[in-house]
Amino acid sequence: MAESENHVTEAVAKKAQALRRALHHHNYAYYVLNEPEISDAEYDRLMRELIALEEAYPELITPDSPTHRIGAPPLDRFEAVSHTVPMLSLENAFFEKEVLEFDQRVRRFLETDDPVAYTAEPKVDGLAVEIVYEKGLLMQASTRGDGFKGELITPNIKTINSVPLYLMDSGKVAVPARLEVRGEVFMPLEAFKRLNKERLKQGEPAFANPRNAAAGSLRQLDSRITAQRPLDMFCYGVGVMSDLSPSSHWEILGILKELGLPVNPQIRPRCRIEEVLEYYNMLSERRHAFTYEMDGIVIKVDDLSLQRRLGEKSRSPRWALAYKFPAVQETTRILGIEIQVGRTGALTPVAHLAPVLVGGVTVSRATLHNEDEIKRKDIRIGDTVLIQRAGDVIPEVVKVIETARTGDEKVFRFPAVCPACHSRVRRLEGESVWRCVNAVCSAQLKARIRHFASKGAFDIDGLGGKLVDQLVDRGLVRSYADLFYLDKATLAGLDRMAEKSAQNLVEAISKSKNISLDRFIYGLGIRHVGEHLAHVLARAFGSLEAFMAASEDELIAIDEVGPQVAQSIRAFFETPENTANIEKMLQAGVRIAETPGVGLSESKRTLEGEAFVLTGALESMTRSEAKARIEALGGKVTGSVSPRTTYVVAGKEPGSKLARARQLGVPVLTEQELLERLS
Repeated sequence: MAESENHVTEAVAKKAQALRRALHHHNYAYYVLNEPEISDAEYDRLMRELIALEEAYPELITPDSPTHRIGAPPLDRFEAVSHTVPMLSLENAFFEKEVLEFDQRVRRFLETDDPVAYTAEPKVDGLAVEIVYEKGLLMQASTRGDGFKGELITPNIKTINSVPLYLMDSGKVAVPARLEVRGEVFMPLEAFKRLNKERLKQGEPAFANPRNAAAGSLRQLDSRITAQRPLDMFCYGVGVMSDLSPSSHWEILGILKELGLPVNPQIRPRCRIEEVLEYYNMLSERRHAFTYEMDGIVIKVDDLSLQRRLGEKSRSPRWALAYKFPAVQETTRILGIEIQVGRTGALTPVAHLAPVLVGGVTVSRATLHNEDEIKRKDIRIGDTVLIQRAGDVIPEVVKVIETARTGDEKVFRFPAVCPACHSRVRRLEGESVWRCVNAVCSAQLKARIRHFASKGAFDIDGLGGKLVDQLVDRGLVRSYADLFYLDKATLAGLDRMAEKSAQNLVEAISKSKNISLDRFIYGLGIRHVGEHLAHVLARAFGSLEAFMAASEDELIAIDEVGPQVAQSIRAFFETPENTANIEKMLQAGVRIAETPGVGLSESKRTLEGEAFVLTGALESMTRSEAKARIEALGGKVTGSVSPRTTYVVAGKEPGSKLARARQLGVPVLTEQELLERLS
């Protein structure tokens, strides 16, 4: 390191030390406590000030300087490093029966019939690492490797903001002379999506999943690349911890948190095996609400003396078990590809798959999105592919397993005509999809009617896809307006429709005639107008007449409506067939309810411009009722926390949105405080 020509005064040295301490403190408050004390802009100002000092006085740079977060010069290769205590793998369980057998083995080995206390924690799907601190300073970091030796990745680990460069001295726990802490490095889901989007834009291949993204980021020889990747970490255990003698795993986690290390807040301490199973079921149901990928839970005997008695097998401890969630990624084979025609005429290729269990659901179809996607991934009929499913999202093909190809695979040719009406298809400039532009295409009509009858629109119970097909194919329905003119006798004459079923459907159609404006707008199936935007439009105009008469300029003046959406709305209402269908529905008795919030005086729009996010269970009302009351006073309710969120309302057992609110500094209201705002 070159020495500076400037002389380091005591005042300059103290200034640099004060900046380092301030930045470490704010990293801890932001990433570990989720309680930021300063704005991002103020943090950036402090960092720039320290960088400027270190550039002027290189001798001020210390091993724990926060400026190491920006990366170091590239390495030629990774060195191998041995773990003092082996990082063993875990035995896996996939069924409740196996977990109960694990508990029985533990108690049998310990020769006890008494319940054993366990600690259960989310199994974050990332890359296991070990970080070594000496006298509080981060000195070394490595991957798990084969459990005995890993790759030295110290510069890369230093770029992760949640990893302290030196341990906190809170006064409650003595900083150990040596601490070997183990943890899981991962990439948050939203960050993973942004990274993949950017990579595709730059012509680079997308990562298959967040775990691959985290592993690829940590294994960069140039840590400056790692510094640009949004990684995070949770600590879950230790190898060596000198000077301290905890008696339980839960106590270890408490010590790590006191030292400023990030620990997952979702851990369930000291529970019986029955409670472990309840915890697993809870996390399994809510796993997709978290900001990171998890693939199960880890169950550990809490008492460290019992852990020592249980010991290890060849490569896994007897005192721990990984209870895995049903897989969300699996490999299968593409048996064929068909084209589906949507309500807007879009042609979507769908893969027919050899059935496979993914995330607890048997999957036999997956979307291929569009022609460009098929070409980019080089997907062929007969290919073995990796598919994934997250929550209720339609399964998709992640990538082709090219090594499994036999040479018999067939390239798929996109059709030049609509498979339903045989009209020629067009691909408009700037679009990635081919469309059938035939206004009377039967496939489009069926899709429009299914959308019209869906839960978010008219919610016509009993009007399933096969019944819609019959109604269209027999010429009984030529638009969704015709649904309101169906009678019991006509319906009873259809296949698999008894008189009782026909009567129920007639009643369901009649019930759907009373509808709110936002659901009516959504049901029309206007291109680019989804449920949320339909709600925005309903609140903006208040009546169907005002909405239909709105000009493009009036539409664009509404927040969230752009030129493309405005043009689509105007084109819809300028099509005589569409306005005739609306008039036909109104003549059949469809009645549109008043939209909450529209027409209120300014004095009553007390929540105008305020955005709320609801999390957890409310006692005095349902979340739907709370949403309606907020909107009635001019506020809006959104599904995710962002810097634009005004308040997060936390009920009982709030989810990850509460932690996100604290991380962003968004004010949190109790249910009682919300009621006061609503009164």
